[in-house]
Amino acid sequence: MRKMFVIGSIAVTVLLLIWSYFWTDVLLLFIIVIPVIIIGIQDMVQTRQSIRRNFPVAGRLRYVFEDLRPKIQQYFVENDTDGAPINRNERNVIYQRAKKQIDTIPFGTQLDVYAEGYEWITHSIVPKDFHKMDHHPRIRFGGRECTQPYDMSVLNVSAMSFGSLSKNAVLALNAGAKIGGFAHNTGEGGLSPYHLEPGGDVIWQIGTGYFGARTEDGNFSDDAFQKNATRASVKMIEIKLSQGAKPGHGGILPAKKNTPEIAAIRLVKPGTTVFSPPFHSAFSTPIELLQFVQKLRKLSGGKPVGFKLCVGRKSEFLSICKAMVQLGIYPDFITVDGGEGGTGAAPPEFTNFVGMPLLDALAFVDNALRGFGIRQEMKLIASGKILTGFHMVRAMALGADTCNSARAMMMALGCIQALECNKNTCPTGVATQDPYFMKGLVVEDKKVRVANYHKNTVESFVELLGASGIGHPDEINRTHVYRRVFMNLVKTYEEIYPTIPEGCLLDGGDVPFDYEEYMKRASAQSFEVTA
Repeated sequence: MRKMFVIGSIAVTVLLLIWSYFWTDVLLLFIIVIPVIIIGIQDMVQTRQSIRRNFPVAGRLRYVFEDLRPKIQQYFVENDTDGAPINRNERNVIYQRAKKQIDTIPFGTQLDVYAEGYEWITHSIVPKDFHKMDHHPRIRFGGRECTQPYDMSVLNVSAMSFGSLSKNAVLALNAGAKIGGFAHNTGEGGLSPYHLEPGGDVIWQIGTGYFGARTEDGNFSDDAFQKNATRASVKMIEIKLSQGAKPGHGGILPAKKNTPEIAAIRLVKPGTTVFSPPFHSAFSTPIELLQFVQKLRKLSGGKPVGFKLCVGRKSEFLSICKAMVQLGIYPDFITVDGGEGGTGAAPPEFTNFVGMPLLDALAFVDNALRGFGIRQEMKLIASGKILTGFHMVRAMALGADTCNSARAMMMALGCIQALECNKNTCPTGVATQDPYFMKGLVVEDKKVRVANYHKNTVESFVELLGASGIGHPDEINRTHVYRRVFMNLVKTYEEIYPTIPEGCLLDGGDVPFDYEEYMKRASAQSFEVTA
């Protein structure tokens, strides 16, 4: 792409010079060529727009079409055929909030309210006064054995690794988190200097490769983990069991991408191919998983420790619940990642057809914990296409305490969904390690946009709560959200995902019929399906 752009620019310049020579009109040079050069220089030195910075002059066409978008918005809302993961309405809202532009819309609802799947939140005749509400609500994470609890924002940066994202993107995300007072998940690629330098709060994710916490042969290292986990910026530890974009699938770091810098961060040998297995070597049973949680909590000095998963077999999660009750050991939090979660590159079969969607998974996990009488022991984090305040309300109605967002945070950085994440040619410098493209992302500008998006979206979330007569996020329940199931049938989330009775899954409880088979197959001693 870059070579074609350079060659094209040279060709145009040569043609213009030849034209000016044969016409012998020197003024032509000043009328066409000189202004283009001046515009190009302006584009290269400005810091607010990545596309113009990386593609001088030509990149301006993108913003011309952006200005035209409202005039053809309705057509594309009804005929969205570009294959993009986020529709244009949501994309516009994210950009506007990040840039502190007006995000209101004229002429009312732009969705078909009678279409199957349309959702809404109920409002109250006696709403709360938004101006008197807490505009930045925080939720305390940390169970009975946690000595360093963390008060986390209701919206935070979801897991994205350095290596997948550029260093400028990581720096801007963490600096934005510092400005806005929210948390930044490192992803499984390790705790890099770019996560630490700005001083924002960090959730350190530990994946199957144990990057940043491993021995030379790839096993978990107590000493390496403790060195990073006790850093002041690290507020919580997250064990990644699986992710929504490719659950049950391992990863690979090709030798050509394993630079000395990345190797030092991940504690691997540079220039070698490094595999992340699809499973952990530090534990293999539900009981061992919880013992590992307890071990990390102790090594970190009492910080909140939890795990992240995309729900697969229900019996396996119920096995973990049985182990919790048996041992009396509980994670401080569980991150539920929906099957609709994204990544820079994954096999299409895994992206499209593996993993339980977020809403179903949240309702199941919340119900399972209630059924075992242990819901109060831990917090739930929702991750999977959380873009707006309504998405946050919807997730919390099904049991989430807080939410994580990846896509929207990337778009706040300037991502235009060019879908070049897996090619190292991201034109905005977000998902690339190419210095040419990376320079387009100016940290000082983009960190403010990340903070703006967070602030405005959380305020929108709080406004929705107030309109519903809700004073605090923990008051949301499944009766607050409605969904049109058919043209003439509307149901609440409580009707679609009924809450099961507290303690009904414990020994002697009245197990709901749709849990009976899963409970028979669940065992605290093994993840394997039993008879």
